[in-house]
Amino acid sequence: MKYDSILETVGNTPIVKLSSIAPAHVSLYAKVEAFNPMGSVKDRLALAVIEDAERRGALKPGQTVIEATSGNTGIGLAMVCARKGYPLVIVMAENFSIERRRLMRFLGAKVVLTPAADKGSGMLAKAIELAETHGWFLTRQFENEANADVHSRTTAQEILRDFEGERLDYWVSSYGTGGTVKGVARVLKEKRPETKIVVTEPDNSQVLGTGLPDRFRPHPVQGTSPDFIPKLTADAKSAGYIDQVLPVNGGDALRRARELAVREGIFVGISAGAAVAAALKIAETAPRGSTILAMLPDTGERYLSTPLFDDVAVDMTAEEEAISKSSPSNRFDIRPAPAPAAATAPAAAVDAEAAAFVDKLIREEPALLFALEWCEFCWATRKLFKAHAVPYRSIDLDSVAMQENDWGGRVRRAVGARVGGPTIPQVFIGGELIGGNAEMFEAARNGELERLVRAAGVTFDAEAKVDYGSLLPKWLKQKSAA
Repeated sequence: MKYDSILETVGNTPIVKLSSIAPAHVSLYAKVEAFNPMGSVKDRLALAVIEDAERRGALKPGQTVIEATSGNTGIGLAMVCARKGYPLVIVMAENFSIERRRLMRFLGAKVVLTPAADKGSGMLAKAIELAETHGWFLTRQFENEANADVHSRTTAQEILRDFEGERLDYWVSSYGTGGTVKGVARVLKEKRPETKIVVTEPDNSQVLGTGLPDRFRPHPVQGTSPDFIPKLTADAKSAGYIDQVLPVNGGDALRRARELAVREGIFVGISAGAAVAAALKIAETAPRGSTILAMLPDTGERYLSTPLFDDVAVDMTAEEEAISKSSPSNRFDIRPAPAPAAATAPAAAVDAEAAAFVDKLIREEPALLFALEWCEFCWATRKLFKAHAVPYRSIDLDSVAMQENDWGGRVRRAVGARVGGPTIPQVFIGGELIGGNAEMFEAARNGELERLVRAAGVTFDAEAKVDYGSLLPKWLKQKSAA
């Protein structure tokens, strides 16, 4: 199927039967919102609030859009604003997952962080303040009726279509803004009044169930259950759409999200785990033959830096090492014997032109990097220069510009002859060899890099707060820390 825009792919997400984790006496289904283009249910509201504002004339061409979000709404808005040409600023509390920040910035948005101690209400207050200060358009996702309306028009209609002529006894969802709950529940109450609406929240932070915002406590179910009751959620509760608010333990939410991956092959986030945990609680007492539908709001890729992945190993486990050792080749514990000296090919000669080129660069360039374009250790070295605002020149030996007549290879051999080995990258500061990636980072840590850079007349930002480990390849950093 062809589409004129990525925005046309929002919605029409599949409903999947959960056969492996559900008890035999009920039918348990999940609506997998990760099939939206940006991987979450919030794509629906992002598109809806922007198009509603355009129709009303509230959003002018080229005007900056701003919103406070834990991430998924921001990611959806970043997609919509990128396609429609609006600048976007997102305000997000610092304790939400790093993946979300990076996804939004990758899509062109600016991300302003607020202190974790200020919670969701703090990031919302900051967004309102910035909107008023700069005349930006605030989408107001927590109270915007377009948020609920899109779920009445799309999500609810998809559910009615997919369960036409069949039982649907329970619909289970977490809540964030309340748009999904209000929009779907009001349609189900009209069209399928037999369906019970169950909304879940963390058991240690029962704000909706008690109606008391001061019951808020930090919890792991990111994107849901803020420290206030959003207007759309309050609307759904006061209208009588919600039959039950069911508390779920955070550990159970994490466990069920992992079970969905391992037993059903469905890769989703913590809020999806919470909804399934609630659905399974309902199943314990539900009459035989009941049908339960749980909303799975987003993909698990939003949670790589959260407790959801705490027990997922980076290095091989003992069991995996045993598998590796069950056959003889390509093992870390057995190194192949070095080739006999006679079998080693003679080193290629260094030509005078390449040697002269290298000597000239070392003399003339205050900060010089001999590198490969896509080498991870070369990236790390470039990031270190950038972190301390050091201007440098990089000679990328494998670039297209260096390929003619094997010029890059000839220069690399000349560099190798100069430093006594073939390792890349190699760094020279003020004509003095620092060495490769390891030597570069050690020089940064012990102050030698700053001394050499300043002596060479190059700027160096000594005030920069740099986590050197974060600049290294992720696999190397994590392996070193293990």
